[in-house]
Amino acid sequence: MITESVFTRNLLVFAIAVLLISCKGKDPATDYPVADISDAAESRKTSDGTMRFNIYLSKAAENEVSVGYVLKDGTAIASKDFVAASGTVTIPAGQASGYFEVVIKGDPEDTRQANLQFTAELENPQLCKLGIGAATGTIITENGLNLATGNEGYSTPLSYPGYTLAWSDEFNGSSLDLSVWNQETGRGSNGWGNNELEFYTNSTNNTFVSKGNLVIEARKDLASGLNYTSGRMTTQGNKFFTFGRIDIRAKLPVGKGIWPALWMLGTNITTAGWPACGEIDIMELVGTYPSRVTGTMHWKTVSGNSTNKGANFNLSTGDFSQQFHVFSIVWEKDIIKWYVDDQLYLTNTLADVGAANYPFNAPHFFIFNVAVGGNWPGPPDGTTTWPQRMFVDYVRVFQ
Repeated sequence: MITESVFTRNLLVFAIAVLLISCKGKDPATDYPVADISDAAESRKTSDGTMRFNIYLSKAAENEVSVGYVLKDGTAIASKDFVAASGTVTIPAGQASGYFEVVIKGDPEDTRQANLQFTAELENPQLCKLGIGAATGTIITENGLNLATGNEGYSTPLSYPGYTLAWSDEFNGSSLDLSVWNQETGRGSNGWGNNELEFYTNSTNNTFVSKGNLVIEARKDLASGLNYTSGRMTTQGNKFFTFGRIDIRAKLPVGKGIWPALWMLGTNITTAGWPACGEIDIMELVGTYPSRVTGTMHWKTVSGNSTNKGANFNLSTGDFSQQFHVFSIVWEKDIIKWYVDDQLYLTNTLADVGAANYPFNAPHFFIFNVAVGGNWPGPPDGTTTWPQRMFVDYVRVFQ
């Protein structure tokens, strides 16, 4: 006969055995929350700032959890670009996120350069498991307003016999002179008439003045459904000229699909339209041909079509991105001559226009731009590097 006490004892032993069997092989850590770290980005300032890295748990912690972190160099270097650090983030019970901050070193010079990156890695998890255990910290430096470039190359004088300097912009200030220059924005009708692929902005990301140069920068950036941004500026309504010698010292971007231009349009374009107003292309470069520039004039024929006459200038060595060159026209009544570094390569006259109206004895204004894609250069491809920049040292008009 089994007594009640024996039965109770056996029942308890059986229950304990069942519990042990059911728990066999089960790891309590399987219920731990998973910790992920997310990427972070912060624009560099002229003084020190901070970048925050967020850590997220897959579920709220039942107990206080912690995870360590350490920073590792990339193109951003500790002590130069950020303050080296390591530490521990503690997330209280009932919460599902935490963070830590990294000190980003300021740059008083506000240098424009490729964005800098470093890595934040998680380690030593306590009562949690690591999921995404590493994140990239990006220090945004691509928008700095200080960009130096070598000054090597050809230069022209500040005076010529028989001429007076009527106007110039030496771009020696800290910003664009908006009393002279208009910044056109948007894509324009049909890509400014050329099926161009960029969106023109008035942002200093694309047009700014630094170290004595105007810089127009084309970027592979999304804007209004387009994949590229750039700058286009004119002196329309502010500065316009008829005749004289014009010198523009510039260093040009090159590459497939890149199309920098320094040119002029007749001031009557708003009434006469193009090409009746006349177009004087002081310089255009198709990036596929980095050692070649083109000078051209465009006008309206008697039949109402557009036509043009131009010529190419080819460097004997190197390309136009490597140093500055001076692009000039000598513009007189019924005749225009084109020069690169004082070498004449094209002469157009009234006779070239024939019976059509000759629009080049009337005022014209300046346009400076860097187009991306279009009918002439075609689109960029995998060989095209970004960003692409045109540097203009000066524009001078002598009359």
